[in-house]
Amino acid sequence: MSQACIYCTKNEVLSNLMIEIGQMRVSTLFLFKEQTYKGRCIVALNEHHHEFFHLSQDMQDAYMRDVAQAAAAVERAFAPDKINYGAFGDTMPHVHFHIVPKYKDGHTWGKMFEMNPSDNKQLTEEEYGEIINQLKLHL
Repeated sequence: MSQACIYCTKNEVLSNLMIEIGQMRVSTLFLFKEQTYKGRCIVALNEHHHEFFHLSQDMQDAYMRDVAQAAAAVERAFAPDKINYGAFGDTMPHVHFHIVPKYKDGHTWGKMFEMNPSDNKQLTEEEYGEIINQLKLHL
């Protein structure tokens, strides 16, 4: 565990950016509060590792099953035209994937998704709850 890692400390920085949806096999599924891309989630590994290839084969397999399960839930819940995946970590070196649904007439279609869109679309607690319920229904 890293004291600077928001996924490990589960501090206020994390709760300002995302809402925990639930535990998966080896990771935690979060709803990203910025919802320019409706249904955008993050699948964060429960153990602190900097790189995906540092994981054992069994852990890699289980984690990618979690990523696939989360993406499938997003597809069933919101019917995006495509799902983009982002695995960065320059400033937050903890294995995590962004699951970003893209829509043909939506923001940045045909381009890479924006990590922090300028519109910064925040929702009401009720709207976040509706999205989370749809995702849980389809997990």
